[in-house]
Amino acid sequence: MVLFQEQELSIRELERGDVDLLVKWLSDPAVLMYYEGRDRPHDKEMVIESFFGDQEADEARCIIQYQSKNIGYIQFYPIGEDEIKKYEYESYNGRVYGMDQFIGETDHWNRGIGTQLIQAIVAYLIDHKGATKIVMDPQVRNERALRVYEKAGFVKKKYLEKHEWHEGELGDCWLIEYDVKA
Repeated sequence: MVLFQEQELSIRELERGDVDLLVKWLSDPAVLMYYEGRDRPHDKEMVIESFFGDQEADEARCIIQYQSKNIGYIQFYPIGEDEIKKYEYESYNGRVYGMDQFIGETDHWNRGIGTQLIQAIVAYLIDHKGATKIVMDPQVRNERALRVYEKAGFVKKKYLEKHEWHEGELGDCWLIEYDVKA
């Protein structure tokens, strides 16, 4: 089912038939350099466990399409209690959503699609899910992604030292935030 379409970009729900697509993307060293790590190429079993396992309420797992071609993956969800504490949102009364994404078709990198995607998802989460803040925690070294997110209105809020296991070590990340009221 298509959640929304904006110009040549559309977001549809993940389907069981997408397993091989995710295996393809998540075994590509160029993609894994930024998502999951080159030491963690995914096979079918890993994809099924990670992407088709237990799903939280109101969590969406989706395929990104551009010009009707499947090019990547995105997920978004209300952040849980652990993240609320870690990110220091205990006193915040609004709806905070998290999101993660990657463009798996590397020939679609550096074409402005990521910026269009992030802007479209932010608008969707605000308009359809009532999000008042949207957060992500990209790796500090992923400068290209950080530029895309900042272009879409996200700001760096907190440096997360040794936050994410990536390629054999705990790497630093940024907590970035899109605040609807900002």
